Amino acid sequence: MIQRRDVLGLTLAALAGPALAQRGYEVTPLPKGLALPPLQALDLQGKTWRLAELRGRAVLLNFWATWCPPCRAEMPSLQQLAEIYGPEQLQVLALNVGEGPRRINQYLQSSGLDLTVLLDPRSEIARAWGANTLPTTYLIDSEGRLRYRLRGEVDWASREAQALIEPLLPRPAQAPKA
Repeated sequence: MIQRRDVLGLTLAALAGPALAQRGYEVTPLPKGLALPPLQALDLQGKTWRLAELRGRAVLLNFWATWCPPCRAEMPSLQQLAEIYGPEQLQVLALNVGEGPRRINQYLQSSGLDLTVLLDPRSEIARAWGANTLPTTYLIDSEGRLRYRLRGEVDWASREAQALIEPLLPRPAQAPKA
C-alpha cells in the first residue's frame, strides 16, 4: 500500500527528475521495503566489507571504473563528501567494476584520492545491483534501507546532493527527559 508521504516523495522526484537530468545525473527514489542485493567485497588491502556490518551509518555505494570519464570527474567530490561527514556518519564505498588492483592503485596514486575502494573484477556485484551504467550510485540510510539510485556524474559537494544525503544519516541519540 502506498502512503501519502510516499506519493509526495515520488511526485517531488518526478518533478525534479528533468532538472537533475540536465545536471548530468538522474535520481530514482526506490520503493520502501526493496531488498538490498547482497554485497560482500574485498577492498584493496584485502579486508572484506559487508553491508550488514555498516548498519547505523548511511552508505554511499558508487559503481565506477578508471576508464570512465564521468566516474573520474566525480571522484574528487566523493572524496570531499567522505571527509565532510566522516565514516561514522557516512561510509563512502567506491566499488570498481571489472578492473584489477594494479590499475586501480595507479589511478588512485596519480589522482591523490584516498577512498575506500572495493573490487568487483568479474562485474558480478554490479550485475546483482543492476548497475549497468557507470557511474551508478546507491544511497542506503543508516537503518540499512536502500533509498535512491543515481545514474551519471554527480557533484557530491553540491547542495542538491547533500540534500539527498542528510536525511539518510544517523540521528543523534536524544538525552532522556528528567
